[in-house]
Amino acid sequence: MAMLTVVGDKLAKKGQEFVYLGSLSECKDCKVKNICFHLEKGQRYKVVGVRDVNHDCEIHENGVKVVEVEKTTTNAVLLKKLAIDGSTITFDLLKCNNLGCENHILCFPLGVKSGTKFKIVKTGRKLKCPKGFEIVRVTLE
Repeated sequence: MAMLTVVGDKLAKKGQEFVYLGSLSECKDCKVKNICFHLEKGQRYKVVGVRDVNHDCEIHENGVKVVEVEKTTTNAVLLKKLAIDGSTITFDLLKCNNLGCENHILCFPLGVKSGTKFKIVKTGRKLKCPKGFEIVRVTLE
């Protein structure tokens, strides 16, 4: 089900995805802040419709547009022992500093912080980990 929110004019394109990172202190006096602040922090959203409504914004250069968004999934890795389809987990980032690892983007998905709750939609294949962690690819919602 689509929800309404606002995004920067340049980001207001059907199919655009973003991670909601939370409210900004600069927005506390904005007249449309309630339409922004109702999204879930750390959740990935996809723009499914763009409305012809613009608002001024202190943050975005050309203001913001009203858009329809839907939650979308996040690809990540979990320790194999935690990866059970349909379960709800509290995501914890792995203790790893190997920036050159081919799995790094899955181990540290954009906008996702330790402590964020997710449902495991699908468990995928086991991945090789240079640090020796037993990890599998998962789709989270």
